Amino acid sequence: MKKFILLIFSLLAVFGISGKEFHVAKSGSNTNEGLLQSPFLTISRAVEFAMPGDTITVHAGIYREWVNPVRGGESDLKRIVFRAAPGEKVEIKGSEVINNWKKDKNGVWKVIIPNSFFGDYNPYKDSIYGDWFNNHARLHHTGEVFLNGKSLYEKVSLEKIYAPVADTNTQDAKGSTFTWYCESNADVTIIWANFHNYNPNRELTEISTRKTCFFPEKQGINYLTLSGFHISQAATQWAAPTAEQVGIVSTHWCKGWIIENNVISDSKCTGITLGKERSTGHNVWSADQGNVYNDGNIHYIEVVFRVLRHGWNKEHIGSHIIRNNTIFNCEQTGMCGSMGAAFCVIENNHIYNIWTKRQFSGAEIAGIKFHAAVDAVILHNRIHDTGRGIWLDWMTQGTRVAGNTFYRNDLEDLFIEVSHGPFIIDNNIFLSPVSIRSQSEGGAFIHNLITGYVQTWPDPGRFTPYFLPHSTDIAGLTTIMGGDDRFYNNIIVGRKNSSDNKYGLVTYNNSKLPVWIENNIYYNGASPSAKDSDFKNAVGYDPAIQLIEENGSGYLHFTLDPTFFDYKVKLISGEILGKAKIPKTAFENADGTSFLLDEDYFGIKRSSDDNLAGPFSKINTGKSTVKIW
Repeated sequence: MKKFILLIFSLLAVFGISGKEFHVAKSGSNTNEGLLQSPFLTISRAVEFAMPGDTITVHAGIYREWVNPVRGGESDLKRIVFRAAPGEKVEIKGSEVINNWKKDKNGVWKVIIPNSFFGDYNPYKDSIYGDWFNNHARLHHTGEVFLNGKSLYEKVSLEKIYAPVADTNTQDAKGSTFTWYCESNADVTIIWANFHNYNPNRELTEISTRKTCFFPEKQGINYLTLSGFHISQAATQWAAPTAEQVGIVSTHWCKGWIIENNVISDSKCTGITLGKERSTGHNVWSADQGNVYNDGNIHYIEVVFRVLRHGWNKEHIGSHIIRNNTIFNCEQTGMCGSMGAAFCVIENNHIYNIWTKRQFSGAEIAGIKFHAAVDAVILHNRIHDTGRGIWLDWMTQGTRVAGNTFYRNDLEDLFIEVSHGPFIIDNNIFLSPVSIRSQSEGGAFIHNLITGYVQTWPDPGRFTPYFLPHSTDIAGLTTIMGGDDRFYNNIIVGRKNSSDNKYGLVTYNNSKLPVWIENNIYYNGASPSAKDSDFKNAVGYDPAIQLIEENGSGYLHFTLDPTFFDYKVKLISGEILGKAKIPKTAFENADGTSFLLDEDYFGIKRSSDDNLAGPFSKINTGKSTVKIW
């Protein structure tokens, strides 16, 4: 009965208690009434009429428009809902079809486009820029060229178009020979593209023309739901934490959105942004170069205080739910947010193929990159082939990262930077060569499977903020001394023949602040720290962990040694974890209730009498195969 009541409440929260339903279809007209029998033609037309409690249902087809909501809902129970009609494929694209290409030579085609075609935004005149962006000494336009849904590689000269050379730094060397180049003057934009043996006028050839697909220009457009769409091909700009952050889908300093069940792909920079607006600063470090001081840290601190004066608090900002989305082919982040990700739930998303072209780089690239994810819960996401998996930067306090799966991330799975905690990392599966990097303190790492390096180090040169519990009220600023971490009940696996000592927890041997390390199991060359207590050392045993992907599912294969099942560990509670030293704040749930880790990766209850290390509470003896998605 309880589950039924929760289901009804959830449906009411998503679709509203009552209200009108407006329909949009490719067969419609914007002079219609928006009824099922007389639908609107564009989503933007429906936006003009939708009021709190209403639903906009969009039917099958491709909608090439920027949806700019003009009003939001009033509460969780009185939302404005944008949804794809059930069972229908609905696409929102930031691109236009181009089919008047003229053949040049060597597989290269050329198109001349009047600048009036682009309206007030021409991505082939706009270049990527911003704080912490590295252009690798070349120009990168925000625009993109697509052949049958696959983006081409921009080059800096016509010569590189006519004679393309495979880029071995990418995951798709052959694809990198499909290239484009552009030039613009006051009247026209010219694009050359090497399509090899394809005739672009007979294929689906598109160019991105809009800087976003779903983004309210006004702030305070709260309580929207965006559900079931395929959204792609926007000419997005670099989303620095000191800048207005605009992705394909952007919450723009609002509260209480639900973004669910969408497929979001092919952003020049970012898929979903939950972050900062423009008035509190836009790439302030770049704008100030050489004028006052060349220190990005100070510039971001100034931005934080401006944002606080602008109303950054739980009552007005964040508290979004981002769930069940598939996000891929974005060159900066799948999801990012500077301060706007506070109090959010990020759940069950599949994020992959982020930063795969690697034509540019910068300090803001990851599957998920959040600054100030205060009391955010990042739960059950699958993140792979991203460079960095999750990067939590500054003010990671009250944050929980639980039950996520990471693999094939070639920088690291999780990076936590200059934060003072408390934060909890539990029941995760870390399978990449580097599992955890922490330039922070005040963390609790519990019941994880860790198969790569663990590294930690202090940062005495940067003062970063910490807050009063469960709020954005700043309690102080200080540097990172290092330590104050807790490692309980983890399985830590090394590589037996490795010549370095980065496998295991030896990185904590010289931590300045105290650490608590207990009840961990070390396999295959992983080394305990000098500060471990009551651990199981099986460094000579190889559990042969292997991830196999088959038919859309993932299976983890391993064999634990027979004595594994005799090593019982205690349930970990907030009382055991204590308080993070710098903020003097307890390890609690995001809602302030007491923390007790009594569930495993799958949500199965753990037994206080028969609790096992690692993310799984129920494992068979001998060779095991566990379906993890």
